[in-house]
Amino acid sequence: MVKGWAVRGTRVPMLEAAEREDLGFHARLAEVLADPAIPAADEPAGHRLFPASDRAVHRRPGWCAALSMASRRIGHYEHGNGENLRGWHTGSGMLYWWAEGHGDQYSDSFWPTVDPYRLPGTTVSTRRLPDGAGEAWGGARPPVRWVGGATDGVYAAVGQHLNGLDSTLEAFTSWFFLDDAVVCLGAGITCRDGVPVETVVDNRRTGAPLTLGGAPASPAAGTVGWAHLEGHGGYVLPGGARLRTLREERTGGPDAAARSYTTLWLDHGVDPDAAGYVYVLLPGADRARTRARAADPGWAHVLANTALRQGIRVPSLGITAVNFWQDGTAGDLTASAPCAVLVRENGDGTAALTVADPRRDLDGLTVTWHRPVAGVLSAHPLLSGAETGGRLALHFGRLADQEGGSLTVTVRLGWRSVWPGAPRPSPARGPRIRERRGNRTSAVRDPS
Repeated sequence: MVKGWAVRGTRVPMLEAAEREDLGFHARLAEVLADPAIPAADEPAGHRLFPASDRAVHRRPGWCAALSMASRRIGHYEHGNGENLRGWHTGSGMLYWWAEGHGDQYSDSFWPTVDPYRLPGTTVSTRRLPDGAGEAWGGARPPVRWVGGATDGVYAAVGQHLNGLDSTLEAFTSWFFLDDAVVCLGAGITCRDGVPVETVVDNRRTGAPLTLGGAPASPAAGTVGWAHLEGHGGYVLPGGARLRTLREERTGGPDAAARSYTTLWLDHGVDPDAAGYVYVLLPGADRARTRARAADPGWAHVLANTALRQGIRVPSLGITAVNFWQDGTAGDLTASAPCAVLVRENGDGTAALTVADPRRDLDGLTVTWHRPVAGVLSAHPLLSGAETGGRLALHFGRLADQEGGSLTVTVRLGWRSVWPGAPRPSPARGPRIRERRGNRTSAVRDPS
């Protein structure tokens, strides 16, 4: 793993840094790099959700993204000893992302020069804050509990009930991490600070050419359907939106460093009431792919985008994902209590349903998927019961004990649920799992 880091880390070569700072480590690292019997591990792909830290990391071939949030467990930001005095909004859903060739995006004087009110991915009140606002050492924590999400290790549905720092701002924000995109939803954006509220689609440390494209079939003048930053990536605004842009040179730090920035944001106006947004981030995408995604409204469907529920369906990936801020229904999914649910349908007639309790307070939960299901193949010990047949109902025990962690149940789809062209499911075999079909209990076997 260390050899992989050293081989990939070319911006500040690890071996050169070690030679300047730690000769013992330099000697050990040089030995590892020179040993052909030690392979350099590839950068791992997949999603890692850290519910105890309100952080998420999503890696795909060619790009990586990281999400920073805050809750009653984790402060808006940490400052002390006179450091990080303007990190106010780093916990407001800051979405860091790196594509090929941009490993230094958030170094090279980024922090001394970036506009601290416009950190990428955040929804913020533009109310001016004093340096070091809030209690030091991470003590300034919002009262919210629903922060986290569900992941199957590949994809994820992550959400944040957002309260602003020293602000009346409240919002519900979700990020759905996929193969080549992050779908970003915001709803219930409400504030009474007497100043504009903004959602920062991005703020890149670059002066690269920016292209804006029209919104297909949008009658509103001035709306943008997509944007593209040359050499960085693309952004899609389904249905069109009034995207604000700014190109500027900013200076900061003890050496008065000067850096170019390109900022894209959505202005929700002064004191918005239940405002919202939808946009899609495409890290590393070229202009043609960005334009093509914008012209394909069927690629992703927004199932809900309210202060009650936020969810999407991506048919090409077999993904349905919903953050339930309250109990209810979105698309084919129903939840009896607040939770996060991620469904991934596979091409082999099976599906995996992953659930989590970000609030960490559920003694029980029922998730219903309104799709025909033949049987349960594998389950977590907290699955206390299941009903299959014309629909699937999963009954879980005390999810609060999972401390925000995700658990997955794998099922065999019913014939009507199988994707077109897939073979009809064969009779199940293997260890028995007790479940209920309609009003009668039967046994289903695990074919694994």
